[in-house]
Amino acid sequence: MTLEDYHAGQVLLIDKPLNWTSFQVVNKLRWEIKQAFKIKKIKVGHAGTLDPLATGLLVICTGKMTKQINTFQGQIKEYTGTIVLGSTTPSFDLETEINKTFSTSHITNDLIHQTTKQFIGEIDQFPPVFSALKKDGKRLYEFARAGEDVEIKSRKITINAFEITNIKENTVDFRVVCSKGTYIRSLANDFGKALNSGGHLSALRRTKIGDFNVKNALTIESFIAALPKKTE
Repeated sequence: MTLEDYHAGQVLLIDKPLNWTSFQVVNKLRWEIKQAFKIKKIKVGHAGTLDPLATGLLVICTGKMTKQINTFQGQIKEYTGTIVLGSTTPSFDLETEINKTFSTSHITNDLIHQTTKQFIGEIDQFPPVFSALKKDGKRLYEFARAGEDVEIKSRKITINAFEITNIKENTVDFRVVCSKGTYIRSLANDFGKALNSGGHLSALRRTKIGDFNVKNALTIESFIAALPKKTE
């Protein structure tokens, strides 16, 4: 693609690697585009954050297509991942260490499958306290890391599909199709509670946003390799 293409507006599908923030991916691509075309400015933004411990589809918009970011953010999303039953963490995932353990002796495969039905449709969900949502001008995770209590309000989300794809001892693989604003970490925590046990997210991958599929996404390295070569 030419510089004019990037300014006119492109939608780039990137497969975000583990331990990268969405912001880091945007910064990296912006820097590489500027270096390749020897320019000082280019608009680049993402259409929906992924946690550092999640991988998968990140929709990146450039130039005039950044005006469509809100549209892409509002589209239905699909995730696959893994929930570990019998223990919880404060962040609902592996960002923090296990703080409580619970019995799982009563949990059967049938109970796991049946319990997913409680989460289908419009439900109330509390976002994790370890999240980037703002309250009183501060990120929620800032309160959490400082050990401060903070009131979090629930919000309406929609789960279109919650499918269990594999069960091995206390480890449950799943596929979820959901609305904007859904926290899969919260779903993992709530799922554990619904099973009268505990649960936390151990892996997460975003596979779709609307009609965009991670199968068509590039790695960061592949995107950089396709740019015009930098010359001295």
